[in-house]
Amino acid sequence: MPARTKARKRALDLLYEADLRGTDPVATLAARVAATDPPLPEYAVELVEGVLAHRGRIDELLGAHAVGWSLERMPAVDRNILRIGAYEVIYRDDVPDPVAVSEAVGMARRLSTADSPGFVNGLLARLVELKPALPR
Repeated sequence: MPARTKARKRALDLLYEADLRGTDPVATLAARVAATDPPLPEYAVELVEGVLAHRGRIDELLGAHAVGWSLERMPAVDRNILRIGAYEVIYRDDVPDPVAVSEAVGMARRLSTADSPGFVNGLLARLVELKPALPR
């Protein structure tokens, strides 16, 4: 499994944990960085920090374009996969959009419901379409 794929999974684990427990994601990240052996991959830390820095805007976009779904109704794993994917699509110029979408769909396929990969693909594809008009 490629290093960035593993880092995305570790970032998802951390965001999912904080989401389910209702804990502060910054504190959860700090605890994982301090306690993890082997160390948390640098890219996982970058993803978590990036999602947290832009979470308000990311959640606004996901909520606005998720047809028939509010963020609160989404399964927690899907919500956090989408946050990572949206962050990579909108804010990471070093990650090609098709790669960000494919990686998110792959995580949804491995970790969520049978309907999740299509949902994740459709929502992130919509953000890719809108990306040129989105303020960063």
